[in-house]
Amino acid sequence: MRTRSAPRSKRPATPSRDPDGAVSPAPPSQRPSAGQDVDLDIGGMTCASCVARVEKSLNRIPGVAASVNLATERARIRTPDGIPVEDLIKAVEGAGYTAKVRPEVRHDHMHMDSAASLRRRFLVSLPFAVVVFALAMVMPLQFPGWQWVSLVAALPVVTWAAWPFHRGAWNEVRHGGAGMDTLVSLGVSVAFVWSVVATAVPERTAGTKGGADVYFEVATTVTLLILLGRWIEARARRSAGTALRALLELGAPDAALVEGEAERRVPVSALRPGDIVRVRPGERIPADGVVREGASSVDASMLTGESVPVDVGPGAEVAGATVNANGSLLVEVAKVGADTELARIARLVEDAQTGKSSTQRLADRISSVFVPIVIAIAVLAFVGWLVLGHDLARAIEIGVAALIIACPCALGLATPVAILVGTTRGSQLGILVGGPEALERTRRIDTVLLDKTGTLTQGRMRVTRIVPATGDETALVELAAAAERGSEHPIARAIVEHAAKVGRVPVAEAFVADAGFGVTATIYGREVRVGRAAWIADAATGGLPASVSAAVSEIERAGGTAVVVAAAGSVIGVIGISDELKDGAAESVAALEALGIRPVLLTGDNAGAAAAVAAAVGIEDVRAGVDPSGKVEAVASLRDDGHAVAMVGDGVNDAAALAEADLGIAMGGGTDAAAAASDITLVGGDPRRIADAVRLSRRTLGIIKGNLFWAFIYNVIAIPVAVVGLLNPMIGAATMAFSSVFVVLNSLRLRSFK
Repeated sequence: MRTRSAPRSKRPATPSRDPDGAVSPAPPSQRPSAGQDVDLDIGGMTCASCVARVEKSLNRIPGVAASVNLATERARIRTPDGIPVEDLIKAVEGAGYTAKVRPEVRHDHMHMDSAASLRRRFLVSLPFAVVVFALAMVMPLQFPGWQWVSLVAALPVVTWAAWPFHRGAWNEVRHGGAGMDTLVSLGVSVAFVWSVVATAVPERTAGTKGGADVYFEVATTVTLLILLGRWIEARARRSAGTALRALLELGAPDAALVEGEAERRVPVSALRPGDIVRVRPGERIPADGVVREGASSVDASMLTGESVPVDVGPGAEVAGATVNANGSLLVEVAKVGADTELARIARLVEDAQTGKSSTQRLADRISSVFVPIVIAIAVLAFVGWLVLGHDLARAIEIGVAALIIACPCALGLATPVAILVGTTRGSQLGILVGGPEALERTRRIDTVLLDKTGTLTQGRMRVTRIVPATGDETALVELAAAAERGSEHPIARAIVEHAAKVGRVPVAEAFVADAGFGVTATIYGREVRVGRAAWIADAATGGLPASVSAAVSEIERAGGTAVVVAAAGSVIGVIGISDELKDGAAESVAALEALGIRPVLLTGDNAGAAAAVAAAVGIEDVRAGVDPSGKVEAVASLRDDGHAVAMVGDGVNDAAALAEADLGIAMGGGTDAAAAASDITLVGGDPRRIADAVRLSRRTLGIIKGNLFWAFIYNVIAIPVAVVGLLNPMIGAATMAFSSVFVVLNSLRLRSFK
């Protein structure tokens, strides 16, 4: 059975800093408690090597387990008791990066600021780079002394425009590491310094011809292309998080708080559980709560993915950020702030985006040793070309090309950006994926166990047939409802609700429940029994009448539950209770089979009811009368037979099987225990989302595979090509930048998933 992380606790506040940038000691409230998750925003990371270095620095702290994500620039850190947050921040800064505690609601200004800075540097350096490139490539423009003009034009590009690369490289080297910035800075600097020397003292520079062999255009064009690539990448990554930011911003800014006869507008942050708010047509419901007065239709599509509004009335639960379509509602606030459904969905999505799959961990491990190997290859190529008799200028060009082409940024972005987009798209459709591991497990699933009640059926019982043996239907239902009035069983509630609609519900003088069999009550001085046919038959005079026995058989064959009623020792009739199928239940089963997944109905209900539901939705393998431990055994048995098993359920009785299965899928609207034990939660409870979750997971993994293939094959082919002298550094820079942009844009295709 898989172990699961403890619930997220409230994050500590950001440690303060003195004017010199040092971290001030945090108060006790900022110290994580035992087993607490701390989220940090990490600044300065550019490639998978950076990710590996930050993780290594954090994981050196005893008891700390850190997972760092390049796409979200976020670190999720599991800390033991007694480790203050400022120690975690110091560890990150010690690795050469910045860190701050991530706020509960983050609007991703980081990517916006990054994109703006990169855009500014690119646009300012563009005309200078064009001048340098034109002088180098267009022979008629090469007047005497043109190299000095190139030097002056190249200077602001390789210093100010390339400053983020130089600063990053210095931080990496200063802390004993090397990453993408090291490769770019080294390549640009070597090309520029060589060109300066060749321009200043051409007669002493081996291999030059009057100073013609200068590479100012390489230094400036490489800088320009990589700036362009990072700018496009930052914009795309910001776009990838747009849906999640929109989700976080869905909430209403204020609410109409009702105080007695008065009403006033207050910020949503001022609401507290128990407050009464008025929600007018067209307004967003400000917080999770319960309708106390009014009737309306509520559009919950932004949370559940369901396009059809849901009718609500007194007693109905409503979620914050949903839209009141028509009618005025008085809603009692139940949950606010971080406890609301909207906040829970946002946390689940962010958690999924921060986690790592085994594929991404492998890529990070490779990247951690990749850069030092590339630097060694570039040095060996440089030395090798000199040994083979080539001039110094040519050897430098080869070394620079090898450095530039091999930046592992595409490798670091291949997996996290796809997960970022895929999980965000899932949240829009009401599919909440618990993490990258769940995506990988979904791909392997070949068998899905479906609970009946609440998964394929509504989970709401209703009276479908009334067969009186004596008297009329209304009298039969009234007596049964009076006896069942004291019971909380779903069948009892169905009978009471039906009686309230067609007549009245008398008051019983006494009530006794016989668990598993039925109830006994005294009504109008007569003893009334309501329950199982066999239990009633044993106590009734003369047993069950033939008409009642026939009706019981017909109801059970149709998948319903037969409730027999006896008064004063005589059977007076039978009531049929059924649970309605959910819309889309049959479509869900067909979609799963189309994906090559075998559906199995696994329920604790009787064989007749299970068979009727299975026939209605098209399931052949039916396992009825299974208790919670039996469901766990069914999962284990199928796994022992070599199957990858998913379990879908919504109740407490499903929680153990959900946790035991390779993949647990909880239906929305179910119990908290089921949701806690699952890997995927379907917010709207629509069974069609089960197949959608599988398709989304497979599509996401397909994108990840494509990204990783491109990232790996690009380096495998490009580095040897550069080493043998067939790749110009400028082309290498353009190709490297394109590889990063490609994996981001490829991942963004998931936004169109339907």
